[in-house]
Amino acid sequence: MKYRRPYRIKRKKSILKRRFFWLTIVGLIIIGGLLYFFIFSSFFQIKETKISGNQEILTRDLEDIIENQITHRWINNFSVSRSIFLTNFKKITKEILIKFPLVAKINLERSFPDILIVKVEERKPVAVFTQKGNYFLVDIEGVIFKKVDQVSPELLEIENLSSEKEINLGEKIIEKEKLIQILEIESKIRENLKISIPKISIISDKRLNLKTSENWEIYFDSSQDLNWQTTKLNLVLEKEIPLEKRGNLEYIDLRFSRVYYKYKQ
Repeated sequence: MKYRRPYRIKRKKSILKRRFFWLTIVGLIIIGGLLYFFIFSSFFQIKETKISGNQEILTRDLEDIIENQITHRWINNFSVSRSIFLTNFKKITKEILIKFPLVAKINLERSFPDILIVKVEERKPVAVFTQKGNYFLVDIEGVIFKKVDQVSPELLEIENLSSEKEINLGEKIIEKEKLIQILEIESKIRENLKISIPKISIISDKRLNLKTSENWEIYFDSSQDLNWQTTKLNLVLEKEIPLEKRGNLEYIDLRFSRVYYKYKQ
């Protein structure tokens, strides 16, 4: 018979004696310590919020929103952290833009270890948008951001008669390209022809009615060359409608190859 070694049952090594176990425990302790340091240590708690750029919006109102977003509570308010690492820039930006349509842009920065820097850019009005007797300031992006009681003489009044859509602060009411086009027409007529245009009405996608301070109107086709239409306006005013006759003028229509105009009855 062949000799066989007796079978031995190999005892399992206790987990407490395994190096991997203790390395894992040490690693978890180190990670936990670092997390505690970065999240709960007073060294990284936001102690100051510096806000700049706001002129009409109160700093206190902005601070209230930011304060609510940077304060994090756990376990029924037992643990509270204002760690600069937990600051959610996207959420703060979203909340401020919703609350304040007047804000155009927000830039947030961390100044380590404990300062949050907030730079606010407010919208600047380029015109007054009129609808159903209501007046709103509109910026260069075509966004309405503030309701006003009346039209400022320094701003062009734009009326949209082609839409009855209800409007809300903070939304785009007119495309930027269209708005720039309207502002350029007003500027050229005011600077080149010395005629003030207090109000422009959007009649359709193609038609614009300009009301002059002399109480007569100019009809433009916004889908055609506006420079050429302005040139035609200049020519007809020079050669066919002298200044002394403008008081009786009702309109000048530039939408066709030929210029049409009409005097009041």
